[in-house]
Amino acid sequence: MAAYRTPDSSVNDSPADISPCFYLADHPPLGGTNEVRYALDMPELPEVETVVRGLRAAGLEGARIREVRVRWHRTVSGLTPAAFVRALRGRVIRRLTRRAKYIVAELDNNRHMLVHLRMTGQFRLEPPGTRADLHDRLVLTLADGRQVHFHDTRKFGRVCLTDDPRRHLATLGPEPLARAFTVAVLRQRLAGRRRKIKPLLLDQGCVAGLGNIYVDEALWQACIHPARRAATLSLAEVVRLHAAIRAVLRRAVAAGGTTLGNGDTNFYSVAGRRGRNADRLKIFRRTDLPCPRCSARIVRIVVSQRGTHVCPRCQRASPS
Repeated sequence: MAAYRTPDSSVNDSPADISPCFYLADHPPLGGTNEVRYALDMPELPEVETVVRGLRAAGLEGARIREVRVRWHRTVSGLTPAAFVRALRGRVIRRLTRRAKYIVAELDNNRHMLVHLRMTGQFRLEPPGTRADLHDRLVLTLADGRQVHFHDTRKFGRVCLTDDPRRHLATLGPEPLARAFTVAVLRQRLAGRRRKIKPLLLDQGCVAGLGNIYVDEALWQACIHPARRAATLSLAEVVRLHAAIRAVLRRAVAAGGTTLGNGDTNFYSVAGRRGRNADRLKIFRRTDLPCPRCSARIVRIVVSQRGTHVCPRCQRASPS
């Protein structure tokens, strides 16, 4: 089979379960109206892009995997742990890319390893001889002795080996930072849709890689209420939304993602760094603070069972 190439997902200025490997929908709502009670958010496009860049910077492209240890059997999807170890041992990682919220590792035998971090998955690069942590679910030892630890406190992350990545990724929507993601493409995907705009944007089959943080931010920047029906958006509003999606994602990628909180389960890069985008957020997790645009009090509501942040003055519930 020809090597799989992810769609152009350049970040430079330029439906739920779709496969036997992974559950694609974002995590279920944690409930409650208190900000503290929903502290975890699944890594989204900027965080996964940050991880991929970190793995590349660490020299994993071209690295040979000498040993494989599966420390939590359910981390591996589609194969038994023993079969997974046999299939991965001795392989060379040719190329690392991202598709939506997936890390895609192309191997030297044209197989691909797909990784979904889910809520708390992290990759850590450790020196030779490092003992595995309690929450390390998978450990890859490279030919030079360095170790790649997949750390996952909540045990929701999944790793899959496949001969045909297209089968697992086929129903994903377009990459929002790709050149091919134009206003016309977004308009076509929203046309005639009666779903509320927020859950539609969260649907990975509509636009790939978006999650709760960046949908709230983009809708605020575009002055669109999250509960508006997608079909009611005017062309001018679609133009604003398209620009806002790309702007908030580019800003977050440049900042190395968003880290919320200080716990071990929050997002950290491969080098152990916090994402710096939290200070750049305009509305997400800013309940009761003044809107940066109009100074009205930001409120938290629930839209399709998802905690949602909105400015009641800038983001009217009905089209103006």
